[in-house]
Amino acid sequence: MALKIRLARGGAKKRPFYSIVVADGRSPRDGRFIEKVGTYNPMLERDHADRVILKEERLKHWLGVGAQPTERVARFLGNAGLMAKSEIRVTPQKSAPKKKAQERAAAGAEAAAAAAPPVAAEAAGEAAGSAA
Repeated sequence: MALKIRLARGGAKKRPFYSIVVADGRSPRDGRFIEKVGTYNPMLERDHADRVILKEERLKHWLGVGAQPTERVARFLGNAGLMAKSEIRVTPQKSAPKKKAQERAAAGAEAAAAAAPPVAAEAAGEAAGSAA
């Protein structure tokens, strides 16, 4: 049985509230779970004390037994110091600008750089002339 530490959604429509639960990986998201080990309220500010509440003793037990946290729960556990912080994921390569868009951006940057120095030189020359 593969154990997962994951979020189970509760709360009203457009007012999410999550329970952090230990569940069998095959059970549904909001379905059967083994134990509730914390809560997460995304409606509160990031620095609010009640945004994430964890039962640290029980989480240590379940991590020791081999339960695997999901990405979001792993971030909570890393912030609480219960496990190593996960690395920040990079943006997928598919979403990066394609070749033609990169060429257009480079051409625009070159054109802006070519146009900018004479204007700056004229302004500098005028400032020097008025100071003399």
